[in-house]
Parts: sequence; structure tokens; C-alpha cells
Amino acid sequence: MPAIFFGHGNPMNALETNAYTEAWRAIGRSLPRPRGILAVSAHWYVPGTRVTAAHAPRTIHDFGGFPRALYEVRYNAPGDPALADRVAELLAPTAVWPDEEWGLDHGTWSVLVHAFPDADVPVVQLSIDETQPAAFHHDLGRRLGALRDEGVLVVGSGNLVHNLHAYGWGRPSMEPFDWALRFETEARALIARGEDGPLVAYEGLGRDAHLSAPTPEHFLPLLYVLGLRRPDDPVTFPVEGWDGGSVSMLTVRVG
Repeated sequence: MPAIFFGHGNPMNALETNAYTEAWRAIGRSLPRPRGILAVSAHWYVPGTRVTAAHAPRTIHDFGGFPRALYEVRYNAPGDPALADRVAELLAPTAVWPDEEWGLDHGTWSVLVHAFPDADVPVVQLSIDETQPAAFHHDLGRRLGALRDEGVLVVGSGNLVHNLHAYGWGRPSMEPFDWALRFETEARALIARGEDGPLVAYEGLGRDAHLSAPTPEHFLPLLYVLGLRRPDDPVTFPVEGWDGGSVSMLTVRVG
């Protein structure tokens, strides 16, 4: 299986038909059917490494101020406790706690509702440990590599550029800020060349990086996917675009 980082953007994408959601559907149709999906979402950013272990994970509506229809979305994919156990095994000696309370947050289901609309592929979520540096997350991605050979699709969901303080509220189609465009361009070039090091140390890439990722949670899911890349893997960018001038909708596919 490949590994894919999705720029998920606005939760309303779950309900909308647009260029991004159509592309997500096309990606889902292009893939061999996964045995399961392991999702790393920007929206499960907590102390410690946890993995969902419920047989029927709930749909979490972790946002506010949106139309009622968005809160009525249910993505009723089954869980997979055996896959959760396998994740914990691969990540040892890092302690991984099974979690039956969390479910699928909108970073996961707003994309999967398009990519796998039948919700018939088991989904497990892995948390992002907020106490750990970027290199820790890249290394966890590397250690999950065996899942690709076992028919598991590993998905990261965040945004390469995500700055809501600069976001053009009410102007979703505004042109990207210069700093956002420069950072995305630099990141794409590094990814294409297989140079993960500067991206793992992204805080050292200067002002553009600080404005593009003022907080780490939307950037870190990309590092899991980059950690899963093998030397002979092609890398493509099947979805691109901007939301509100400061949110990159870039998708990165490895393999």
C-alpha cells in the first residue's frame, strides 16, 4: 500500500462536492482495497501515544459554529482491535495505550467519507504525542513501515500550511500569502528529493516555516507519512490548492 498525507482543510469539505473532495474520491477509487486504515490526525494531539481499540469507534464532532448538517454526519466504519495491537507491537518500546473512548475525529472522517464512502474498511486512529519533538514522530512513521506490506493504508491528515490567525475568513478563494507559498514550494522540493531532515527540523527553516506552522499539530502527520517512504518509492502531489490564503490543501502520496 502507499501512504498518503491529506490536507483536510475546512470540516465543511465533508459535506461539499468540490475539487478537493472529488480528488479524494478519485484517490480512494485508485487504490487496492486496504485491509485496514491507520489514521494520524492533527486533531488527536494529546500527551502520550494512544491507539483506538474500540470495535465500533464513534464519530467525533470536534468543532463549533458549523451548520447542523455537519454534526449529523456519521462515519460508521468498524474499528480493528487486532490492528491496534499490531501498531503497539511495531512501535515498541514506545508505550502505546489502547483507547476505547476516542473515536474518529473530523481530521479522519471528513476525508474518508469521500475516499471510502461506504465506511466498510476498518479504521484505527493513532494519537500525536504533544510532548515529543518532531523527530520522534518521523521515527514512529518509519517503524510502522511493515503495515504497508500487510495491506494497511496509513493516512496522515493535517495541513502543510495551517495558520488560522492569518486566514481570510469569508474569503476562501483568496490568493495564498507569499510566505505560505514559499514554504509550500520549499517543502515540496525537499519531499521530491527525499530530504526529510530539514522538514523534521522545520522550525529551523526560518520565518516562513514559523508562519506556516505556528503550532505543530497540523504539520506533524506529514512526518509520519514521510517516515514510511522507502528509497525506491515515487512521490506525487495528487491534490493541491489553497483555502483562505493560509491553509494548504496539498496531498502527498508516497508509493
